[in-house]
Amino acid sequence: MSSEKVPMTPEGQVRLREEMRRLKEVDLPQVVKDIGTAREHGDLSENAEYHAAKERQGMIVARISYLEQTLSRAEVIDPSKLSGSKVQFGAKVKLANVDTDEEQSFQIVGPDEADLKIGRISIASPLARALLGHEVGEEVRVMMPAGPRTYEILEVSFA
Repeated sequence: MSSEKVPMTPEGQVRLREEMRRLKEVDLPQVVKDIGTAREHGDLSENAEYHAAKERQGMIVARISYLEQTLSRAEVIDPSKLSGSKVQFGAKVKLANVDTDEEQSFQIVGPDEADLKIGRISIASPLARALLGHEVGEEVRVMMPAGPRTYEILEVSFA
């Protein structure tokens, strides 16, 4: 894994720390208990419960490792302390699709915080990368998976 910094909001850092705490203190002890219980059922070669629990344990351990590495490389950026008219990490951006006049709002966040359902897009996404450094009133052409789109930046805010 690279030693590149991982940008994230303070809320994103809290969520990742909470997930790691839950995995270490709740999920991992439970799966270890499940493995012990499954072992008591005899022949491990044909014990589906045992194999499922071991697989779940492996996934939990891998996720804990990923979270530890991500958090150790975290560059926490508080959007409420930022200002300006240019799109940057943490910005809330209101866009209008030039072709359809459809308006959308997004906040640009770290890769582990992205959730389109609540309007959060990853700084690594094609849309966010295209918007970075642009200002209100500018039009930005973006190559999206569904084809090229042109957006006008209507608002940039930090809250």
